[in-house]
Amino acid sequence: MINLSEISSSLQSGKAMETSALITKAFAENYSVESILKQGLIPGIKNMEERLVRNEILLPEMLIATRAMNMGLKALRLLIPTPVGEPEATVIIGTVKGEAQNIEKNLISVMMEGMGFKALDLGTGVSAERFVQTAISEKAQFIIALSMLPTTMPQLKLIVQTAAAANIRDQIKIVIGGKPVTEKFCQAIGADIYIPDAANASELVTARRIKPPYSPHRGL
Repeated sequence: MINLSEISSSLQSGKAMETSALITKAFAENYSVESILKQGLIPGIKNMEERLVRNEILLPEMLIATRAMNMGLKALRLLIPTPVGEPEATVIIGTVKGEAQNIEKNLISVMMEGMGFKALDLGTGVSAERFVQTAISEKAQFIIALSMLPTTMPQLKLIVQTAAAANIRDQIKIVIGGKPVTEKFCQAIGADIYIPDAANASELVTARRIKPPYSPHRGL
């Protein structure tokens, strides 16, 4: 039986193909998507980020590990079965305008899919208008917006304001996260949920899912 720490070690070594193969093996051994992420990929990439901050590794090593993580996520996403019936909820995910980093976003996106959500990943550098317009067109219940730099944090407040201006504020939960973001900031801008990291995203979102369903008559 595979030990999920092997996935973490493989990722940190930058062995992309091996990481993907280990994930496939773990899934075949009935490990859940959540456990593969929480005990394999997430601790692996977090350790590399911490080592980079401490100058124990160089940027190229971090990039190689990130490539292994992304290939592992691609393999994991292909293994997630298509939900039968309606998804738990529809989630719009992206990093805010001005952002280019996508590690946390990619982890959360796959985590949501593994939990039975329909996750629509808008990518990096997403404007407030696009977050809200997509939430309306897809009848989403959640927007998950990430800011990894203090300079882009105002974009999170702009998303809340744009959703309010579009008359959907009572129809959608706005979830924010990222390295400089705090619970205090979340409350100050009027967002609904603060996620400290990818590992906690599923519990916090599922604990506060929206009812009643999105009203298709609301819009810009």
